[in-house]
Amino acid sequence: MKRTPDRTDLHGPRVRPGGTAADACAVAAAALLVLAAALIGTHLQNRYGVLRVGWPPLVGEWMPHAGPGTPAALVVAVAVVAYGPSLAARLPWRPLLLAVWGGALAWTWSLALVDGWQRGVAGRLTTRHEYLQVIDRFHDIPATLRDFHAHILIDAPDNWPAHVAGHPPGATLTFVLLDRIGLGGGAWAGAFVITVGSTAAVAVLVTVRRLAGEDLARRAAPFLVLVPAAIWTGTSADGWFAAVAAWALALLSLAVTGRRPAWTGLGAGLLFGLTVYLSYGLTLMAVTAAAVLLLGTRRLRVLPFVAAGFLVAPAVFTALGFDWWEAYRLLVTRYYQGAGGVRPYGYWVWANLACTVLMVGPATVAGLRRGGAELWRSGRAAVPRDPAARLALLVGSALLALLVADLSGMSKAETERIWLPFAVWLLPACSFLPGPRGWLAGQAALALLLNHLVLTGW
Repeated sequence: MKRTPDRTDLHGPRVRPGGTAADACAVAAAALLVLAAALIGTHLQNRYGVLRVGWPPLVGEWMPHAGPGTPAALVVAVAVVAYGPSLAARLPWRPLLLAVWGGALAWTWSLALVDGWQRGVAGRLTTRHEYLQVIDRFHDIPATLRDFHAHILIDAPDNWPAHVAGHPPGATLTFVLLDRIGLGGGAWAGAFVITVGSTAAVAVLVTVRRLAGEDLARRAAPFLVLVPAAIWTGTSADGWFAAVAAWALALLSLAVTGRRPAWTGLGAGLLFGLTVYLSYGLTLMAVTAAAVLLLGTRRLRVLPFVAAGFLVAPAVFTALGFDWWEAYRLLVTRYYQGAGGVRPYGYWVWANLACTVLMVGPATVAGLRRGGAELWRSGRAAVPRDPAARLALLVGSALLALLVADLSGMSKAETERIWLPFAVWLLPACSFLPGPRGWLAGQAALALLLNHLVLTGW
């Protein structure tokens, strides 16, 4: 009979004792990084105006405020801190997945509503840089796709708004199709992003369980709910992108560990193909996909099905007249025509990491330190057998993808939303931490302070 883990699993031998002083040092170093980014960034912005953000290193402005979501956010935070670890240990697996999705929904909705309904949800995706500004220009979708490249550059006639130009058309088509089925406007768009974006937590749990075992997945569950990054999942479109990428990896993990890899492998390929047409930067999810393949046992059997699924989206978009490579070439030019050409690489190459600290919270910083130690202990094994080392490899692959994005120079600022697809894969590192309630309280406190003191751009 399959055992349902009890509460002791959250404090058992799978979490190595000790290391609390090193954890504290890691968190203190991360806090200093954020402080330096804030102080130096404020100086640079006030004196030279080159950062193009209102509250360095975040896009936003200092505005202490509260809203209808404030009481709900406090209730969710207290409930997850008090009951999250024990429920994660005791609930049967499928109810746990539903509980995690429900908790993530409640947390994300409540944080979004701290800013109020209009400002926090309904109006977020309707501003001048966003996708809903161009819905009426897609009345003939094939014709618009054929002509998409002609409007990417700033000096082009009827140039696309920044976010439309900065992404393949799959991103905008998401909201065009919502409009076509009667779910038009900012309120429906915001609700869609929050609802679907919150499922990324479930996808990560499914993957961790398959590749590193159920105990570590259960330990990670509360941290996937109570995460500061939820501020930007509700309601930036990158929350939707993160969910698609997360489910692509989840299906891939099912394919490389299951007995019937055909359908899950095909599904993974379809979603990976879609991610490439949602955001150019999501091509870097190939790094984490490679880690999933490495940790699986049926990687060779899966690859043909994944490849077949992956080719569908490029075939469709190419047939409709959209050239991904040409659009990306034009995007690079557009990037340097705008704020990307002004923002200094020398600041953002490290300040982006401060944004990441604010997204994932102090618990993840400490967890990453412990994950690095687990990989070190695993030695030279190409495919570690120890569950903790396997999880550390998975998390490390996401961190590597994030660092590549950082070094590329194409992610200068706004990474608190742009890097959501990578950030959700750093959170399972929290499963290495002892005393989860204290760390969860720290995660909640950071999210609540940020959301109530800063009016974020997303």
